[in-house]
Amino acid sequence: MDFISGEVLYVNKPLNWTSFTLVRKLRNKICRKLGVKKLKVGHAGTLDPLATGVMIICTGKKTKLIESFQYQTKEYVATIKLGETTPSFDLETETDATYPTEHITRELVEETLKQFIGEIHQVPPVYSACKVDGKRAYEFAREGQEVDLKPKLLVIDEIELLDYNMPEIKIRVVCSKGTYIRALARDIGLALNSGGHLTALERTRIGDITLEQCISGEQVEEAIDAIIS
Repeated sequence: MDFISGEVLYVNKPLNWTSFTLVRKLRNKICRKLGVKKLKVGHAGTLDPLATGVMIICTGKKTKLIESFQYQTKEYVATIKLGETTPSFDLETETDATYPTEHITRELVEETLKQFIGEIHQVPPVYSACKVDGKRAYEFAREGQEVDLKPKLLVIDEIELLDYNMPEIKIRVVCSKGTYIRALARDIGLALNSGGHLTALERTRIGDITLEQCISGEQVEEAIDAIIS
């Protein structure tokens, strides 16, 4: 493989790694193996540290393909806990409120999910990398300041209930670029009059690239050793 001219790697990002950590580890490993000081390496679509799954990593001249990968449809499997909310809409922050869930049935969940298919307007999480006045929204949030984020238009192609095990539900989502699954968990909780937050997230596909085609993130350095022998 010619990493300097450009390669595209498919990696399953491990839990608790940032997207930047994965890119940095890959870049450092390849540079050491090739004996070079610099190498362009980038990824097509950030995953939160608490998410796992498909990440497309591009090197060298293939980094020009990143934008085209970013616009491809993505598929996720998400676990949402109903009846509780957190400021970050996931497990990064502690529970800040609880709500009744006795009224929720499987049928109600399935009907509610249908409301989110098609074009929707979604307000991004305050704990996100969206820029506000030159700063990341999460910087304001961590300082305890309020952030006014505008709704963004996006598309949910498919949404399916995979498991109903109250107070948790598991869903499969096929969506456009820019969709925050944490914000979707918030909005589903609101629609069910119970609140909700994300407890697990896996990106299972970007375009035609699935988990089965990915190198395990923990084994990525060993994989580079095998490729550059």
